[in-house]
Amino acid sequence: MPCPFSGLVRDSNLRAVQQVRLQCTEGSVEWIYPSRALRVVLEPVHRARHTTVCIKPFRGFQGASLFIEHAGELDLLMADDERSEQVHCYRPDGRHKSALFIQANPQGDISRRTVGFHYEFLRKRSSVARLRRPPQTACQPCNNTELLLAICNSDFVIRGSILNVSHDAVRQMSVVEVQGGRVYRQRSGVFEREEGPHTTSWRGYIHTLLACHVRPGDGLFLFTGSEHFGEAWLGCAPRFRDFLVLYHRAMRDGQNPCDFPLD
Repeated sequence: MPCPFSGLVRDSNLRAVQQVRLQCTEGSVEWIYPSRALRVVLEPVHRARHTTVCIKPFRGFQGASLFIEHAGELDLLMADDERSEQVHCYRPDGRHKSALFIQANPQGDISRRTVGFHYEFLRKRSSVARLRRPPQTACQPCNNTELLLAICNSDFVIRGSILNVSHDAVRQMSVVEVQGGRVYRQRSGVFEREEGPHTTSWRGYIHTLLACHVRPGDGLFLFTGSEHFGEAWLGCAPRFRDFLVLYHRAMRDGQNPCDFPLD
């Protein structure tokens, strides 16, 4: 849910710090024409159910510094000159509301300035771990137990093929373009339906770390993973025929953690 705010202050009697309150568990803040300071209070209706907040600055974040507010004290999260899209996660103090403070830096021309960030409240520690895990962990193939759990717990599960893989050296990530015949689950709309004259397919993009050296491959895969900040991130991705062998064996031995449709 985007939340745009203008930083222009036309009345000198207005407070130097503008304040907004957001009650969504995830969304984004876009501050147009940043001037002075903006305090953003994150106060979702069911805050008690969520243990961690993760923040991802917009690409090209420039002209301001971002702080986390803890009990009236400000801790620097990202300085103006960092130019980073790194995800920062923290646990809010249960006695105080979670608040972010954006301090605009003096600019000669703010006519085209925009700063902002995405945010998510997370409940599962595993979700936080996926966002922050190092490359050597993120790139390891899933074992059988992890794969069987992935089809139960992942934000998305899709059966499909790889159309293309592109690499972004600046963001240190790879993007896998996927075309699927079946979407078993997705938390949001990262995979979109494509209607054809004789068939329906799904298409979307899955992100992974550049260090994982993902390459195109033939055949059908079962893609699973997590969704964060409007992007799908790769988890387990076995070939579909290999998954079927594993699933039937686990079903025979009574070791399936959940039922999965095989049609």
